[in-house]
Amino acid sequence: MKVSLNRAMAVTALALALFAAIRSQTQTQTQTQTQTQRTQLIQNEQVKVWRSLVLPNSPLSMHRHDHGRVIIPLQGGTMNIVDQSGTKEAHVWEAGKAYWLPANPPNTMHADVNAGDKPIEVVVVELQKDK
Repeated sequence: MKVSLNRAMAVTALALALFAAIRSQTQTQTQTQTQTQRTQLIQNEQVKVWRSLVLPNSPLSMHRHDHGRVIIPLQGGTMNIVDQSGTKEAHVWEAGKAYWLPANPPNTMHADVNAGDKPIEVVVVELQKDK
């Protein structure tokens, strides 16, 4: 548990550095995006890092996370995480802060739904060896 927590803190620090590096670039790009999308930034045996843009009324398709992850909003808002049964969990994310989400329970899937009227853009850092 202590190793996982230390690893999560190190990943959070890395993710915040990424936030500073890509913040100005993404502001211009987001203004021209017309669809929800996920862009892979880094993937190796230790970590996966991607940027997700979720537009209002355009959720990410159903998926799951087998590992814990850090969410760093570049553009914040309220994201509803809706599981396959329709149960909704609202997350209010502020730009520049970091949030921890654990691995999903076994045999579950969810969609990310932007509950607002402006795009939400996040960098996600998912640990591959958190168990």
